[in-house]
Amino acid sequence: MTVSTSELQRFAGALNFPLDRFQVDACTALEAGHGVLVCAPTGAGKTVIGEFAVHLALSAGRKCFYTTPIKALSNQKFADLTARYGRESVGLLTGDSSINPDAPVVVMTTEVLRNMLYASSDALRGLSHVVMDEVHYLADRFRGAVWEEVILHLSQDVRLVSLSATVSNAEEFGAWMETVRGDTTVVVDENRPVPLSQHIMVGRRLFDLFDSRANADGASKVVVDKELVRHVKQRQALDHVDRWQAPHSRGRGRSGGGGSYSGSVNNRPLPRPEVIARLDQEGLLPAITFIFSRAGCDAALTQCLRSRLALTTPEQAEEIRYIVDKHTSELPRQDLEVLGFWEWREALERGLAAHHAGMLPVFRHTVEELFVKGLVRAVFATETLALGINMPARTVVLEKLVKYNGETHAELTPGEYTQLTGRAGRRGIDVEGHAVVLWQPGTEPTEVAGLASTRTFPLRSSFRPGYNMSINLVEQFGAADSRALLERSFAQFQADRSVVGLVRGIERNETTLAQLGTKLGGPEGEYFEYASLRERLKAREKTLERQGRQDRRDKAVESLRALKRGDVVSIPSGRRSGLAVVLEPDDDRGDPRPLFLTEDKWAGRLSAADFPSPADPLGRMRLPRHVDHRTARTRRDLAAALRSTGITAGSDRRRRKSTAADDRELATLRRSIRSHPVHSRPDRDELGRVGERYNRIARETETMRQKVSATTNSLARTFDRILALLAERDYITTGKSPTVTENGSRLGRIYSESDLLVAECLRQGLWRGLSPAELAAVVSAVVYESRQEGDPIPHGPTGPVRFALGETVRVWTELHADEIRHKLPPTREPDMGFVKAVYRWASDNSLVDALLAAGDHGKALSGGDFVRWCRQVIDLLDQVRLAAPDPELSKTAARAISALRRGVVAVDAA
Repeated sequence: MTVSTSELQRFAGALNFPLDRFQVDACTALEAGHGVLVCAPTGAGKTVIGEFAVHLALSAGRKCFYTTPIKALSNQKFADLTARYGRESVGLLTGDSSINPDAPVVVMTTEVLRNMLYASSDALRGLSHVVMDEVHYLADRFRGAVWEEVILHLSQDVRLVSLSATVSNAEEFGAWMETVRGDTTVVVDENRPVPLSQHIMVGRRLFDLFDSRANADGASKVVVDKELVRHVKQRQALDHVDRWQAPHSRGRGRSGGGGSYSGSVNNRPLPRPEVIARLDQEGLLPAITFIFSRAGCDAALTQCLRSRLALTTPEQAEEIRYIVDKHTSELPRQDLEVLGFWEWREALERGLAAHHAGMLPVFRHTVEELFVKGLVRAVFATETLALGINMPARTVVLEKLVKYNGETHAELTPGEYTQLTGRAGRRGIDVEGHAVVLWQPGTEPTEVAGLASTRTFPLRSSFRPGYNMSINLVEQFGAADSRALLERSFAQFQADRSVVGLVRGIERNETTLAQLGTKLGGPEGEYFEYASLRERLKAREKTLERQGRQDRRDKAVESLRALKRGDVVSIPSGRRSGLAVVLEPDDDRGDPRPLFLTEDKWAGRLSAADFPSPADPLGRMRLPRHVDHRTARTRRDLAAALRSTGITAGSDRRRRKSTAADDRELATLRRSIRSHPVHSRPDRDELGRVGERYNRIARETETMRQKVSATTNSLARTFDRILALLAERDYITTGKSPTVTENGSRLGRIYSESDLLVAECLRQGLWRGLSPAELAAVVSAVVYESRQEGDPIPHGPTGPVRFALGETVRVWTELHADEIRHKLPPTREPDMGFVKAVYRWASDNSLVDALLAAGDHGKALSGGDFVRWCRQVIDLLDQVRLAAPDPELSKTAARAISALRRGVVAVDAA
């Protein structure tokens, strides 16, 4: 498409492809000085707009920060921009790396920019543009708040370029951006640059999901392919026959079980090597198969290695070996075996790979490079691969439509399905991309069609104030302005919009109430006094009725507790009515449930609910010493003996004395109503109906007001609770205008999920006097999170470690109690699962020792997980180094960082 603006012409002229309409619209708005929000599918080319922001900043002699949610994306963008603008113009800042940080263009993770803003960093001078890639991350419940913090805190003269996946509430998000950032242009493009074909693979057959002929005829609803539906029904019928035959075919010999076995085979998922081979036959490689577990990815790769599957030529295998050696040359030779290097390399040479967070970072980055080069043609990956990393494929395969979300196994949402299948189709290479769902019993084509055709996945804010955020807000803006800023967040914006309907309902009800009030003579009229008396009467009658029910239950409970073995009682009503004998008494104070046998041979426990009146004994009968009420014969004999006692149930004709009979308040209200002037009016009944409607609407309106009150200012209330707790612990001063104390300033430099716990440990000096390895071990307890249930018992390799961990848990217990008292989300409990591993690694032990020490139930931790947790410990140690009040502790933290940053932890640290 042609472009007219001068800078955009210069920028577009350097590209080797024409710009799409949405790219031109967004870039034009950006050059005109607007902020932009761009929502487009994966692979549509959103990053071109971010690169144009870089171009504008450099042209004006200003700075541009390019932020991404994950380090892998930062590394990739750094490489792209360096190739275009040169090393001297581009820098990189992540938790692990700092390359040319004073460059005019700096790529960084979003947290780095957030920390800069709170620290009022000098690096912010001259900043004209900020690109926030994958801004839809603000819905992430763990990290999403960081994106909103950046959007809210950035100077108003900085142009913000927000790049998002397609979301259904882009206009709402854009409206919020307009309120907090000023002029913001929203550009939405829902067209995939490469069309996507949807398929289901049933056994070895590959079906189109949609009937292209029916859908081409302009049908309003998409139509599922009839041949696919017919074939799936046949398979389901076969599965049903198989399940029916299986129990009947046991013991019939070889031929008898033949039919059952063949049915089982027909519905067993196709082995992964055969799936990949079938895709290869159809020309659908390279492919990414999403498997929602690391173990599943590794198992799939092992399965392929055991087969004869090979997807590369000898020349390609040679090139793969060269790239592998280039990436892994710094890995210590002695660690290769434990890292599974040789199996990983063999798989790559055959064009196969796994990709997940449990792999060593250098292994993952090698896989990414080989896949982009077309040398690896089949990757088994977890969903993390869908988060922006540039690894497009011709085909995406989904083995299942259910995944574990951290709490439970849940079905994929349309948004997740779209995000995953968005990897299919390489722009400029493929005519179309392909999404393949592997069929198995329980997979309905119509459900898959619903996922594939739904476009409703709204962006929901996860923004909530925390301790570190609250301290930094108070330090920068003061408490009052901080509350105002929280009210401007997207979270509050969405909450306020959710009450719009309630507010309208309240307004409608108030209009109706005014009209009804006029009919009733106005609020000062005599009817309202009369109606008030009637409401009080009704309320008193209900209170007395509840009281009466409770009194009757209490009497029934006492009577049941007093029953003894052999007592005969009458069950007054219900299915078990008639005579019954007590087999086992029960004197539970709250809910006694004696065991009864009725004259109808039923045995079971009954409660006070079965006795509207007290269960007084009518007589007694002798019982055998041992009664087994579970046998029919015993029940029959005892029921016959009960009937022969001559005791009769009779009827319970005792009149219940009404609690209301002697109630003075009730009698006074009734007299007042009878003597009231309205009581004798001829239109009293009509007024009564109007009055009842008035009262019902008034109650409904009050409920709506309470809902509005609970939603409005909800973030500010949480903020006030946090300030109350922080004031108690001397992080801020008390009063209406609190200021940050020295302890609070330290807390403001700690960016951790357990920020206040860390600050408390530093304030109380609990981590002083430890060696570097011991400090790393103790710090790991507030960072590490076991994949299984964590170990809360303080244990460690040395006495000082055990003591420091015990004190850390003590502080957490006290903090936890305070958080419950203030109605705040609790800080996560320290986890000891990584203590021994990180201590051994920091003590210069081998990687094998460290991995085994970190494993669960004798199974070693994966190399990738070990490196990831070590780097998170390093990150927190660096914060401790900067925030510690004790210079010796700062030095120890620095030495601990050096001790950890070696071997596999240091390789490919960017």
